[in-house]
Amino acid sequence: MTEPAASVMSSLRPERADLAPQPLSHATALPARYYVEPGMAALDRAAVFDRGWQLLAHLCQLRDAGDHVVADFAGLPVIAVRGGDGEIRVFHNVCRHRAGPIASCDGLAARSLRCRYHGWTYSLDGVLRSAPEMNHAPDFNPTDIRLPQLLVHVWQGLVFAASIDTTLAFDEFVAGIAERIGEARDLPGYGHHHRVGYNVACNWKVYIDNYLEGYHVPHIHPGLNRLLDYRSYITETARWYSYQWSPLESGDGLYGSGDALYYWMWPNTMLNILPGRLQTNRVVPLGADRCRVEFDFYYTPDESGEARARREADLAFSDEVQLEDLTICEDVQRGLASGSYAAGRLNPLRENAVHHFQELLREAYRAAFAAARD
Repeated sequence: MTEPAASVMSSLRPERADLAPQPLSHATALPARYYVEPGMAALDRAAVFDRGWQLLAHLCQLRDAGDHVVADFAGLPVIAVRGGDGEIRVFHNVCRHRAGPIASCDGLAARSLRCRYHGWTYSLDGVLRSAPEMNHAPDFNPTDIRLPQLLVHVWQGLVFAASIDTTLAFDEFVAGIAERIGEARDLPGYGHHHRVGYNVACNWKVYIDNYLEGYHVPHIHPGLNRLLDYRSYITETARWYSYQWSPLESGDGLYGSGDALYYWMWPNTMLNILPGRLQTNRVVPLGADRCRVEFDFYYTPDESGEARARREADLAFSDEVQLEDLTICEDVQRGLASGSYAAGRLNPLRENAVHHFQELLREAYRAAFAAARD
């Protein structure tokens, strides 16, 4: 446990009663301290992110040897790369020399991975291949040095990674999702990757809380509310994820008609599946009161003018919805930090997925407290 994580655990210890399990029928929200304490970022990484599976990329971004994608795993820089043997590996994006970045951005067809600080160069399997002028260093053998590696699992065309110390089996993590999505949606075959990112002045959990309920849709999202059937809006939970479903009615210039599926996967991955489109988003903590939300868009292969127009309309509409969400999330963060807020009662019908997420958080925090005590 890091020193900042241990410090915040010490400061929260007198309040551990608010981490007891709560029944949905009488649940209250997680108290403000878990969103505003400066040390929460360290505790969240230790108790939540370092123990779970996180999304990196879609296979269309890693087609050929040397293609690579960089990501931030709650403070741990990582890089996914397709090797010359066809395998996708995920490494710490931290040079073993003096902690420089192996890669600063996504790239294609790299023959090796070269730290831009001092030029130490690694092969695509993570082994140090060369280190400028280190031939003068006694007993220095480059092949003894390797980038630390994470576990990798490719599912539905998406690349996930986790610490080798995770105890969460991937099959348990995703159990039942593929059957619900169905074979009609060929997510592995999607392409046309496009990314949009937003820096948001709120704790990462505020954004997740907001995502997990349609309760706010009629009040915050007038455009989206016209497309969805709020009366038929359903939210269900599983062990490690929840999903929201609604019939969707939009013109042919956007999505057409069908089902809108919104999956949240512990702790910070969302899959927004509409006809002909997959949008993923990752929420990356940047501090107690800051996060970055990264949206990646993938579409069915179609080069027609109509398809291009639909993609452009989707990006514009998504930006409208996200700006509405980001504005209210920042307002909520200010309310949580104001000293005024006392944990409010959750709506059992509309906020069951919020309760589910917060119960997983309570479980993770209780485990962290128990481990620290032992």
